[in-house]
Amino acid sequence: MTNISLDSVGNFNHRPRAQLGHLPTPLEAMPNLGKALSEAELFIKRDDCTGLAMGGNKVRQCEFYLGEAIAQGADTVLITGAVQSNFTRTVAAAARKLGFECHIQAEKRVSHTSSLYYHSGNVLLSRILGASISSYHEGEDEDGADKQLEVIAAELRADGKKPYVIHLGPDHPQIGSLGYIVAADEIIKQANELEMQFDKIVVATGSGATHAGLLFGLRALGNQTPVTGICVRREKALQVPRIAKHCDNIATVLDIENPVSLTDIIINDDALAPGYGQINDAVLEAIELIAQNEGIILDPVYTGRSMAGFISLAKQAISGEKLLFIHTGGQPSIFGYEDDLKPILSKNID
Repeated sequence: MTNISLDSVGNFNHRPRAQLGHLPTPLEAMPNLGKALSEAELFIKRDDCTGLAMGGNKVRQCEFYLGEAIAQGADTVLITGAVQSNFTRTVAAAARKLGFECHIQAEKRVSHTSSLYYHSGNVLLSRILGASISSYHEGEDEDGADKQLEVIAAELRADGKKPYVIHLGPDHPQIGSLGYIVAADEIIKQANELEMQFDKIVVATGSGATHAGLLFGLRALGNQTPVTGICVRREKALQVPRIAKHCDNIATVLDIENPVSLTDIIINDDALAPGYGQINDAVLEAIELIAQNEGIILDPVYTGRSMAGFISLAKQAISGEKLLFIHTGGQPSIFGYEDDLKPILSKNID
């Protein structure tokens, strides 16, 4: 147990924050999945239940990004992400809730032949929310995508707007990661209420903001539970230094010493192939297994892949171990991937 509070984490409580999420999110047992996989005790942190526009982990990040946007007097928010990005959809919803205009830059990260990918899921929701959407031709050019956002921001300023830009590159302040320091505090408190401690926590690691914030928060609050990041976009060799850089960045934002060591950064890329946004057999199995054992829906890009990693760890766990999976949401994208889910869907046709 820990008695360290968020009040003691640098200048955390002085950071601007907009209240957007339904927090704290539930922490639930998964007994059926546990019986199907191993003798370990399996749990899930339901960050798909954060509320805003179908929820997800990005609601926590938006609280701090949009809080800063309000503090700066902005009237427009700009963000870049994949075509089926959960983040861009959430930013569009947060912007509307708080009275901002929103511009989304859609990066072509995934080569997809289905029209559903380009028109349904998060794309559909973003259009309903009234976001302006432009395209960026490269899918793996983070620096270029961020620079193009600045070009758009300059055009908006010339038109009299006051834009706030949410960059995704690791060289920019990791303000959104602060939302997962809040999540870390929730997990510690919920575990204490249950009079238990987790042996492992598993989370998707993509941009790294969620993974880094959660790990940083746990360590800053005195909790040493191992956190395993399951790669959804980059291989382990690239993701480890990225998370380390994010944690250094968070420490700078909060003006405290970084409590995360390199040995704290545990990353697994066994389920990554064939790459970001592309489904493999392990992802299909994970989506089907948790849906039909726990009634919980995963997405094909983030939680389906991270659950595949969680399942592998659960199968290796010993009796009595307690494993926690962070459900980061993203279910809207499943509608853009309907064609990829045919191996599951075909089983249920008479």
